[in-house]
Amino acid sequence: MTLKEKLMEDLKSAMRNKEKRRKDTITMLRAAVKQREVDERIELADEDVLAIVGKQVKQKRESIKDFQKAERIDLVEQAEEEIEILMVYLPEQLTEEEIDEIVREAIAVTGAASMRDMGRIMGVVMPKVKGKADGSLISQSAKKLLNQ
Repeated sequence: MTLKEKLMEDLKSAMRNKEKRRKDTITMLRAAVKQREVDERIELADEDVLAIVGKQVKQKRESIKDFQKAERIDLVEQAEEEIEILMVYLPEQLTEEEIDEIVREAIAVTGAASMRDMGRIMGVVMPKVKGKADGSLISQSAKKLLNQ
């Protein structure tokens, strides 16, 4: 079953069970997938759908920061619930230790010594962790390891 088919099945299930937040989140995700397919006139593969899910999660996390600044706890909770729903479709996320290990390997491979080499490190790491870790976590790990 492709990821798009799973989304459709989960949408039907959420509608049957009257899970409004889940239904709305999946509908939003399916709309983003469909929009990209229409814009680019292609049929998206699971890998492309995973990229869209990751992008949606990142947007939600950024929204949470804004909502917290505005002291909108209700919107923070809503965005957190939506992230939980979206995370179901992503592969299991890497732990901080696993990310650090991958970044250490990339530093060794690229011979990186300073923050100027961040682009090379990210270029090596990101294809390995696609969908399994957020880019900001990778960046934080690289900064931490380069400054040791």
